[in-house]
Amino acid sequence: MSKDHPIPALFSDQYQLTMFQAYHTEGMTGPAVFELFARRLPPGRNYLVACGLEDVLDYLENLRFTADEIDYLRSLGRFTPEVLEILREFRFSGTVHAMPEGTVCFPNEPLLSIEAPLPEAQLIETAVLNLIHYQTLVASKGARVVAAAAGADVVDFGARRTHGRDAALACAGALSIAGYVGTSNLEAGQRLGIPVVGTVAHSYIEAHPDEEQAFIRFAEHYPGTTL
Repeated sequence: MSKDHPIPALFSDQYQLTMFQAYHTEGMTGPAVFELFARRLPPGRNYLVACGLEDVLDYLENLRFTADEIDYLRSLGRFTPEVLEILREFRFSGTVHAMPEGTVCFPNEPLLSIEAPLPEAQLIETAVLNLIHYQTLVASKGARVVAAAAGADVVDFGARRTHGRDAALACAGALSIAGYVGTSNLEAGQRLGIPVVGTVAHSYIEAHPDEEQAFIRFAEHYPGTTL
């Protein structure tokens, strides 16, 4: 999802960059391994569904500091010219090992492992956690809903309740991976190739003389299906 809209390099916590600078200043640039896993899960929830890997890979492939971002960091007065130059030329050089999207996993199993020079692995932590956490949360819940449906089709109508447009798009994608067969979100349909579905809002019902007339009229418009 991030290919069309690259995630800004400044989507990070400040301490990631101050540690990045400290590592370079101390000569601590050797290889490191960062792993993402859950230590424990809530009662009754004994598995997760890994999700968000595609966005992580897009982020790492496209990670660049723009001139405006470097100027902003310079204005903070916390970074040396040498480190700003390193950031200006930054390209991720590490290796990613990860579970495929939709893999069921358990506590203490790494969903994702990053091998990279220590400053690089540190720099990307915030964005990687953000991209994996939300989508894995949604996919894990969605998988339970699909299981509870016992073979009945399940579709996503969550755009109006998610916390922002990006979250709605990520939610639709994660639920598709979890086994949902469609989404009401047209943008998700276009960008992610998910079949789009829809019913009718209560406002349409209220706009007609009564409920029966509303359903009759809508069925006349769309006789094949109410979806």
